[in-house]
Amino acid sequence: MQLFNGTLRCLQSLHAAKFNAKLVAQSYGATNKSSSCLAGQQRNYASVPPIAMSSEQFDAPTSDASKTPLITAHGLFGSKQNWRSVSRAIARETHRRVYTVDLRNHGDSPHTDTHTSPGMTADISAFMAANAIQKTSLMGHSMGGRAVMHFALSNPQLVDRLIVVDISPVSIPKTIDDMTGIMGAMLEVSLPAELSLSEGRQKSKKQLLKTVGADSVDFILLNLRKRPQTGEFYWACNVEVLLRSLPGFLDYGSNIKGMGPFHGPTTFICGTHSSYMNPDDWPQILQYFPNANLHWLETGHLVHLEKPHDFIRLTTEFLNS
Repeated sequence: MQLFNGTLRCLQSLHAAKFNAKLVAQSYGATNKSSSCLAGQQRNYASVPPIAMSSEQFDAPTSDASKTPLITAHGLFGSKQNWRSVSRAIARETHRRVYTVDLRNHGDSPHTDTHTSPGMTADISAFMAANAIQKTSLMGHSMGGRAVMHFALSNPQLVDRLIVVDISPVSIPKTIDDMTGIMGAMLEVSLPAELSLSEGRQKSKKQLLKTVGADSVDFILLNLRKRPQTGEFYWACNVEVLLRSLPGFLDYGSNIKGMGPFHGPTTFICGTHSSYMNPDDWPQILQYFPNANLHWLETGHLVHLEKPHDFIRLTTEFLNS
């Protein structure tokens, strides 16, 4: 369950999906500039309709307009909020614009009936079109790493540099049973509307600890939400669609088979105590990303949170090189 330890951002029950599907994204970044996009642009992403990804924008005091922006994608059940401090630092140190986005079915972005790599590629392409981005650098953690890898392999002409954080495109050491157990526990949480948010979190914690590891529960509970109009509790991600989409996430190799390679500069930054990058995968990874290098930090899966200074140093050196 390490993939969910800290990357579990939020979940939502099905009855809230229709509400969020109509959500117009808002952003709160360092420049407090709002951004949402639904405009389509013809790129290589099959016939998947894009959604309007909610985003935050971070600009350095002195940004260099000649540098490609960086678009950052969070991990499974994460959100753009997980990347605020890192994004501010990268913008400042690289003098470029940095966007963080909520991927579909996560955070403040709309819900859809599917959750696939082609879908997330369509969303990134639409985001670029809506923000007049001709070429971009990409960074993604875990699920977001696989999303940006898929985009780079299918649209290499649109990507300048690629940063992949603690995920292999080849394999991950998890089973559907590991993940479905956590999501099933989330769906079973039931809270009366008259409870306060803090009371709801305490009650939810007792329920979740029956299934979910203690190291994951507190992070999950940070994302418990309560509707002010009705008092209804909900999780902010589209858990049922994500649950149905697990086989595709675990069988990522079939999504990229025959694609690429992406010849642009690429770096993988991984945790030595994480099991999501197998060193034995490296020869096969180089077939997809022949201009890649690999860095290890003494962390678990949440590399950017556990060693933020080292992580920022590696990413800024790579982007500035």
